[in-house]
Amino acid sequence: MNETFEPQIVAYCCNYCAYAAADLAGSMRLSYPSNVKVIQVPCTGRVDILYLLRAIEDGADGIYVAG
Repeated sequence: MNETFEPQIVAYCCNYCAYAAADLAGSMRLSYPSNVKVIQVPCTGRVDILYLLRAIEDGADGIYVAG
């Protein structure tokens, strides 16, 4: 049992704040782990609880909502 656990994280990022920062990090050639999936949303206020529950049902180990 030498396997290390890598959680699957779904990140809902605001278009104007957090997603812009992630895009800037990409243009600066900075990287983030491959187990983080970034989803762009118009505003974090638009993230419904059903989206979060669906991500958990689909196998996500964690949810990150960034604005």
